[in-house]
Amino acid sequence: MRKKILVTGGAGFLGSHLCERLLNEGNEVVCLDNYFTGQKSNVVHLLDNPYFELVRHDVTMPFYIEVDEIYNLACPASPIHYQFNPIKTVKTSVMGAINMLGLAKRIKAKILQASTSEVYGDPQIHPQTESYWGHVNPIGERACYDEGKRAAETLFVNYHKQNNVRIKIMRIFNTYGPRMHPNDGRVVSNFIVQALKGEEITLYGDGQQSRSFCYYSDLIDGMIRLMNTGDEFTGPVNVGNPNEFTIRELAEKVIHLTGSKSKIITRPLPSDDPLQRQPDITLARQKLNWEPKIQLDEGLKHTIEYFKTIIK
Repeated sequence: MRKKILVTGGAGFLGSHLCERLLNEGNEVVCLDNYFTGQKSNVVHLLDNPYFELVRHDVTMPFYIEVDEIYNLACPASPIHYQFNPIKTVKTSVMGAINMLGLAKRIKAKILQASTSEVYGDPQIHPQTESYWGHVNPIGERACYDEGKRAAETLFVNYHKQNNVRIKIMRIFNTYGPRMHPNDGRVVSNFIVQALKGEEITLYGDGQQSRSFCYYSDLIDGMIRLMNTGDEFTGPVNVGNPNEFTIRELAEKVIHLTGSKSKIITRPLPSDDPLQRQPDITLARQKLNWEPKIQLDEGLKHTIEYFKTIIK
């Protein structure tokens, strides 16, 4: 059976890879994007596929379609982009969730929410488990994203309890790979662009804050596995690579792998920037039979090769 699947934010970094994977698995895919951060170039190679449809639309407005499954990925996900228009970011998370959940309720579709590790804020427990409630500043610079995603999770759970909507909630940890936006301000793309251009590599703080980096193909695999679980399992479930690195270690790896002569410089740490980020993926291992396969060095090599093709 060919499923018909809606992917919101489908022209973005992760959304475009998800669309491609779903098509390769024999599904019909409708990609919805307003191109605020997504790019048509990410999906242009899919346009010749008769089972792929690209629609320009903003999820803050209702959308009507008949599909079997919905993956709700629409939301700017990097600090530069989500802080550019914080009100729009909150609207995308909250109104987008309401519109997509309303659609799922009407057509009885299964729906997955691409949530985020940012719901944990600057965590006071390490690593982070799904039972942790988080440590978030509701009026901070990052709150438009953090609280927007937290509200979206609330809406998903309430639609499930009140209206029996079949939901899945996935908390995504730092993910990287080809098709990342070169100007998204994320640490992996920042470092690779700076290294390839021979510019100084900018560390914020002393570089000892930690992150865990998941390659996109592992993440997409986890996402599809979650969607395919039974209706009794809703999540939330952490999906990310539990191997932890300091930001300074990442900078040194990028310099080494690019053969760059870039020097590392330091700048003050932005406000509310989490000092640690590491997923506990016990639940993903149990429920999804999932764990990442691509480790950082290998993933960085593929990502660097991609950035070489787009940086002039």
